[in-house]
Amino acid sequence: MSQPFIYRLRVRYHECDGQKIVFNARYAEYIDIAALEYSRHLFGSVDANSGGIDWRLVQQTTEWKAPAHFDEVLDVQVQTKSLGRTSFCLLADIIRPSDGTRLVSAETTYVVYNEVTASKAPIPGPGRERLEQGAPGIVIDCSGLTCRN
Repeated sequence: MSQPFIYRLRVRYHECDGQKIVFNARYAEYIDIAALEYSRHLFGSVDANSGGIDWRLVQQTTEWKAPAHFDEVLDVQVQTKSLGRTSFCLLADIIRPSDGTRLVSAETTYVVYNEVTASKAPIPGPGRERLEQGAPGIVIDCSGLTCRN
């Protein structure tokens, strides 16, 4: 696999629980935001009417390996794992870049959705090509701006 797309964030105080670590449900939010930014980079928009793809989450499998703490910087690495006719799977790894520790790994399957017919739809040709290419080496921060790795 090629280098992943990276969405960089800093853990905020309210994302931590009583154990003073990031609450487990927050990792799904981090992955969702990173997938959105991956989509914005691939398609130029997150709006299906402006070149993006409308999708629905079908399945997400998450493995927690180590906790994150308040004020730590995290990198959510995203890349396309596989493409079907109407669905695709993204891999996401949440890494603490200060020491390289992998905190979370997840696989998320999405289905392309047609809002007019309220049903799944084939991945459009240009969308398929962009998902295949990915966004190797691109690093975006929480403001949506590209930054140096």
